[in-house]
Amino acid sequence: MTGDAREPLFTRAFIALGVAELAYFSAAGLALFALPLYVTGPVGGNEAAAGLSVGVFAVSALVLRPFAGRATDRYGRRPLLLGGAIVAALCLLLLAVTDDLWVIIALRLGAGVAEAAFFVAGFAALADLAPPSRMGEALSYNSLGLYLGIALGPVLGQVLYDLAGFRAAWLGGAVLATVAAGLSVIVGETRTTRPIRGAPLRIVHRPAIAPSIGFLTSLVAVGGFVAFATLYADRVGFAAPSTALVTYGVIVVVCRVAFARVVDRVRPLPLAVGALVTIGAGLLVAAAWQDRWGLIAGVAVMAVGITFSTPAFFAAVFATAAPEERGIASGTASAAVDLGLGIGPILLGFVAAPFGIPWAFALAAGIAFAGAAWTGGLVRRSARAAPA
Repeated sequence: MTGDAREPLFTRAFIALGVAELAYFSAAGLALFALPLYVTGPVGGNEAAAGLSVGVFAVSALVLRPFAGRATDRYGRRPLLLGGAIVAALCLLLLAVTDDLWVIIALRLGAGVAEAAFFVAGFAALADLAPPSRMGEALSYNSLGLYLGIALGPVLGQVLYDLAGFRAAWLGGAVLATVAAGLSVIVGETRTTRPIRGAPLRIVHRPAIAPSIGFLTSLVAVGGFVAFATLYADRVGFAAPSTALVTYGVIVVVCRVAFARVVDRVRPLPLAVGALVTIGAGLLVAAAWQDRWGLIAGVAVMAVGITFSTPAFFAAVFATAAPEERGIASGTASAAVDLGLGIGPILLGFVAAPFGIPWAFALAAGIAFAGAAWTGGLVRRSARAAPA
């Protein structure tokens, strides 16, 4: 191990950021579990309405995320981390007092505002805090907050629902988002450079667009799966419908810890191609093997792919950005998160309603394979451009 590889990573701010993201995404995971059941239960909607309620937050998040990236570079990371967490807490709190679908959709649009601010600022802060030689490792560890949140949020949501109904679940989510706001204060301001005086106020980092398209396909596929995993687990006979999401989150977490340094040792884009192929294979297994064991097997394979996709794509994006461009680079790449987690549930919802959830999973697999082909083209293009 070189001296550079031993540069300090686990600082107070880095740990606080990771725990803040764990709290924030646990609240988001709780919503992923509860919203489809709430909309198809007390609200009286169908699968399409459930997909819309899960994914509509992406509309506001997508519109605002590039501006959040610009604001993160200009005004700092902490204001957007703190503000995003507070808005998320308010939106979850208000879900506890409504069963009107259109009000729920409005609150989910508010959640998109929170997502834009918190997510962009969080990744920019991570890039500030991580030593360059350990960027891939830092991305792997930091993203544990997202996937632990997906694993723990549904469990907490189910426990709270079993104890006291949907209102308790929404209140629990609001508390988690409030904890994220408090930890954001501990993270402090991580920005080390300011935009160059007189530089154009860009909101899109063009070198990040091509890899972000590949990243988008992974998120459309996985976002669609996550939106319907609870309903499908219930229909194939799981006593605890959160089992599929818990399995998914746990496998990603274990693999991220075990293989944290892989992204720093291989080229990120070829790794991303392999990740997309693996995601598609897992979705095909879940679509074709239509029982509890098939769902768990598909989830396990897909989770291995998602282990590497996010760190690989973000490592590729941050490699194109100077320190004063990390906000807009994060905003550009993470717009794929909004599009993917928004388009995926809505698109798969319109397929699942008439044809069934397995056909929706098969469509998601095709999207992941298309993303692998696109990213493979980027690999070939970069190889041709490299000096002999």
